[in-house]
Amino acid sequence: MRLEFQKRCCPKFAPASENYGLAKEPSVKDVAIAGILGDQQAALVGQTCFEAGEAKNTYGTGCFLLMNTGTRKVDSKSGLLTTMAYKLGDGPAHYALEGSIAITGALVQWVRDNLGLIEKSSDIEKLARTVDDNGGVYFVPAFSGLYAPYWKDKRPRRNHRLDSLRQQGHIARAALEATAFQTRDVLEAMEKDSGINLDVLRTDGGMVNDDLLMQFQADILDRPVVRPVTKDATTALGAAYAAGLAVGYFKNLKDLRANWGG
Repeated sequence: MRLEFQKRCCPKFAPASENYGLAKEPSVKDVAIAGILGDQQAALVGQTCFEAGEAKNTYGTGCFLLMNTGTRKVDSKSGLLTTMAYKLGDGPAHYALEGSIAITGALVQWVRDNLGLIEKSSDIEKLARTVDDNGGVYFVPAFSGLYAPYWKDKRPRRNHRLDSLRQQGHIARAALEATAFQTRDVLEAMEKDSGINLDVLRTDGGMVNDDLLMQFQADILDRPVVRPVTKDATTALGAAYAAGLAVGYFKNLKDLRANWGG
C-alpha cells in the first residue's frame, strides 16, 4: 500500500517564545509557561546565535554543532541535518544545520574506565600536557559508528600496536584531539552546505573547561573559539531567554546579546 504524505498530519510549528498559559503546580503556581525549545536549539538561543552563520558546539558525551542559516532552509548535501532552529514571537522562523558527533567526552571516559590512565575525566588534560604532541597517535572513536558528516553505522575494528616510544600522555592527547578533529569535519561540511565562512565558534558543555582542547580546537579551525560565562547550563539559559522575551522581561534580541558573556 502506498501512503501519501499529508501535510495536515504534521504538527503545527509554534513559536518558541510565547505565553502558553500558567503553571498549576503549587510550587510554581501562576508562573508563565513561555519558553519552549528543543535541547540543542535552546543552546543555540542561549549562545545568542541569532544571525545567519553564527554557530555553537556543545561538548559533552557527544558533540552537537548547530549553525544558524537564518530564514533560509538549507538542504544539506554534506551529511548534515536541516532543522528548525526557533521562532521568537511574531518573528520569522529560523533554520539551522546540525551535525551530531557520537563519541567525544565518552572517549575520555573510555580512557578512564578501560585503560585506567586517569582517575577522573578532568585529569586527562594534565596527562595530555606531559607531552608536546600526540606522538603520531590518533583515535577514530567509531564505537557505535560515525555520525555526521559520515553516517557509517559499522566500522571494522583496527588496533595498531604502539611502540615503546609512545607514552600515556600521547594517548590522552590523542583522545582530546579526536574531539577537535571531528568538530572540524562537521564545521567544514556546514560551510560547504551554507556557503558561509564561520568567523567564531561559540562553545559550551563540560569539556570546554579543558584549556588544551579548546586551544587545539582554535588552532586547527584557525579562528576564535569562545567559551561563555555560563558553560554548563546554556540550554536552560536559552529557554529562559525565550520565556523572558515572551513575558517582557527582555525587550529584544539586543537585550539578550548584552546579557551573554564570553
